[in-house]
Amino acid sequence: MDQEFENIDSSGQWQNLYNEIRNQSQECPYKVAKFPENRNRNRYRDVSPYDHSRVRLENSENDYINASLITMEEAQRRYILTQGPLRNTCGHFWQMIWEQRCKAVIMLNRVIEKGSEKCAQYWPSKQERDMDFSDTGFVVTLVSEDVKPNYTIRLLELKNGKTGETREIYHFNYTTWPDFGVPESPASFLNFLFKVRESGSLGPENGPAVVHCSAGIGRSGTFSLVDTCLVLMDKRKDPLSVDIQKVLLDMREYRMGLIQTPDQLRFSYMAVMEGAKSILEDSALQVSSMQKQPEEWQEPEAYLVSSSQSSILSSEKVNGQSDSCTEPHDPGRERDSIHSPKEEHTELKTLSLRKRNREERIASTAQKVQQMKLKLSDSEKKKEKWLFWKPILLNVGAGAAVALGLCMCWAFLSQ
Repeated sequence: MDQEFENIDSSGQWQNLYNEIRNQSQECPYKVAKFPENRNRNRYRDVSPYDHSRVRLENSENDYINASLITMEEAQRRYILTQGPLRNTCGHFWQMIWEQRCKAVIMLNRVIEKGSEKCAQYWPSKQERDMDFSDTGFVVTLVSEDVKPNYTIRLLELKNGKTGETREIYHFNYTTWPDFGVPESPASFLNFLFKVRESGSLGPENGPAVVHCSAGIGRSGTFSLVDTCLVLMDKRKDPLSVDIQKVLLDMREYRMGLIQTPDQLRFSYMAVMEGAKSILEDSALQVSSMQKQPEEWQEPEAYLVSSSQSSILSSEKVNGQSDSCTEPHDPGRERDSIHSPKEEHTELKTLSLRKRNREERIASTAQKVQQMKLKLSDSEKKKEKWLFWKPILLNVGAGAAVALGLCMCWAFLSQ
């Protein structure tokens, strides 16, 4: 997989691969999304759920919500990918979460990005504590909030006003992922992904996890693709057996346009490769510690915060089960690695590769920023020219119209 990535990267073929995936994706009907009564329930006109995979609201006069259920059978993963709720669909959003028995909401955007509202504030702040959605009869209460540099984890209480029943919902909000962009590094993203996994919210014993950004296709597609590929690698114990392109095409059968840019596609490959290394290390660790008494497991240092910094989820496991990717931690292995030149060499090689990838990414980003600046500069120049000529052209046009009118009046009166 590393070699495949290097070949695509060195030849700059990400755009071609992205176009190939787009051309191979089959578009399915989405008639319900275009019904007149549903237009104000869609954030974007060109992002609609397919009829065959859309989530239907129950016990509601209108069952429509812009959300798609994605089922990956081999990985035993189910995701509901949806748009960032609109102000008039927040009640529908919580109704869907209740009806689908979801355990977690994974939010990959901020409410305001680049001066525009990308998502309504559908959960209460610390000051509010509660939010009442009277249209669907649900009340959301903020129980706790843990703010980290790249993400925030909240514990919410969702109450059904009709029955009085309450449920706890995890709210994982990744806060440093730019719209149409990629996270700063695969490590920070995998750190977030493994925190979500640690809660047990993605397991088959719960309802599907709700994943959203603004449109519910770009960042949401990246998250779901990486998670699914890593699950498949862990199940098969063979990273090379997972075809990332095929997995993405399978997911696109459930929701249109998953992964919106070549950069997001490239980042997905990078995150899967980095995650695969962690899976292989865990497998090796499991074999080496089979005869040893398992101690409390800690997450890989490369991706996850230490136990002293763990979030509200550190001591919690759903139904007493841990994530399938987690294995008992063997501190003896760490001591051995200090005295193993071979492992030190491998670690240095890995660090060197990460450094090189980071430098290339920074250089690529700088080049793109410069190109954007040039485009903006040209656009601003054109705009300035238009602003200069606009009043002159309007005055000339108005003068010509008046002159024409006077000529017509004179010709009429002189007859």
